[in-house]
Amino acid sequence: MNDWPEGWSGDNRGSGYGRGSANARPESARVMRQVRRGATPPPGPGPSAPPYGAGVPQQPSYTDGQGHGGDGYDSGYNTGQVYGGGGGGQGPGRQVRDRPAPDWRRRIKWTAITVVTVLVVTTVGTYFWADSKLNRDVDLSKVIDRPAAGEGTNYLIVGSDSREGMSKDQMKDLHTGYAEGKRTDSMMILHTGDNGSTLISLPRDSDVEIPSFVGSESGKKYPGTGRHTKLNAAYAEDGPELLVRTVEHNTGLRLDHYVEIGFGGFANIVDAVGGVEIDIPQDIKDKKSGADLKKGKQTLDGQEALAFVRTRYALAGSDLDRTKNQQKFLSALASQVATPSTVLNPFRLYPTMGAGLDSLVVDKDMGLFDLASMFWAMKSVSGGEGTSMNMPISGSVGGNLKWDDAKVKKLVEELKNDEKVTVSGNN
Repeated sequence: MNDWPEGWSGDNRGSGYGRGSANARPESARVMRQVRRGATPPPGPGPSAPPYGAGVPQQPSYTDGQGHGGDGYDSGYNTGQVYGGGGGGQGPGRQVRDRPAPDWRRRIKWTAITVVTVLVVTTVGTYFWADSKLNRDVDLSKVIDRPAAGEGTNYLIVGSDSREGMSKDQMKDLHTGYAEGKRTDSMMILHTGDNGSTLISLPRDSDVEIPSFVGSESGKKYPGTGRHTKLNAAYAEDGPELLVRTVEHNTGLRLDHYVEIGFGGFANIVDAVGGVEIDIPQDIKDKKSGADLKKGKQTLDGQEALAFVRTRYALAGSDLDRTKNQQKFLSALASQVATPSTVLNPFRLYPTMGAGLDSLVVDKDMGLFDLASMFWAMKSVSGGEGTSMNMPISGSVGGNLKWDDAKVKKLVEELKNDEKVTVSGNN
C-alpha cells in the first residue's frame, strides 16, 4: 500500500530530477516556501496542491516554480532585502530604523565622573600608603620644661650618620665608615609663618649647656650640672629627645616637629628624583667624605650629594662652610622634589616618596601635611622668598663655637612673634 499522497509517490514523480530519472536538469520547484504578503488572491487556474490530511492548512501556491508569483509577490531573496544586504533602496521587506545621535553631554558627564572618582581613590590610597610609612619614633612628650609656643611652626631637621639598613658595600661606596650607632652630622631649625621661611643652621661644634632631662629609655630624671659640650654630643648621649631639650634650653624657642634622615636615605632620595642640580662654588676634594667635585653647575647623584654635604675638612670655614653647603643643597633638593616632573610623574613620585618616607624619622605628631609644608618652605628659601643663615657666632670657647647671645635672643624673639628676621648670621 502506498502511504504517499496522490502524485507524491515514488512511482509517480513525473520526469523531474531524482531517482531513476534520465533528466539531468536540477529540480527547480523545490524552493523555500514564503509567506505571501497582503491579502490572499482568489484561486486561479493551475495545478492543484496535493491533498493533505484533515486539519492541515492549504500552503501558498507558486506560479513559476521559483517562489515568484505573478501577483507581485517578492520573496526578497533575489535582492537580499530579507537579511538587509544586497540591493539598495527600500523594499517592502526592509525595515529602516534611524539611529539616534550620540548624547555627547551624557558621555562627557560620565567620563568626568569616572576620572574624578579614579583620582579621588588614587589620592586617598596614596595618602594612607604614605602615612603608614612614616617612622614616628620620637616622642616629644618626654621633653620637660619646654618654652611657651610662639607664632608659626618650628622644625628641627637633623641629618644623622646612621648606617642602618646599609650593606658594607654601600658604606664603602658612600665613604661613611663602619661606626655603630649614630650621631648628628647636621642640625637646622626651619621656621615657617606668615612672614616667610627662615632656615638656621646649628653647627655641630656649637658650645651648649646640657640641661636636666628625663631619659628617653629609662624614664629617669638627670639633673643639670651646668656641663657644657658640643651640640652633637647631646644627641649621642640620649638621642632626639635630649637634642630637642638642649636646643630649646639654649635658645628659648619651642620646637614643634622633629625630622631626621640618615646617610642611606639621603642618597636614595637624591637618586629617586634623578639627581639634583647645584652650582658648586669651588673645586672640592676630600678623602674622608669621598668628594671629588669640580667648580660650576652640575647634577649630583646620591653618592656625590652625600659627599658634598658631609665635606668640611676641604673647606676654609670648616663646619660653618659645611652648613652653608647643606642649606644650599637641601633647598635645591626640596625644589627638585616639588617640580611637576616629579609630582606629576608616578614613575618618579612613588619611588621618591618611598625612598624618603622609609628613611625619615619624625615625631609622633608629625603628619603628611606638616611634612609637605616643611618641603614647600625649604623650596621657598631656595627660591629667594625666605632667609637662610647660620646661628650667629661670637667666637670660640674650649674649641667649641660660642653663640652670640644678644643676636640669638633677638632672633628668637622675631621667630616667636613670626616677624621678619632682621638678625644676620655667620654666612
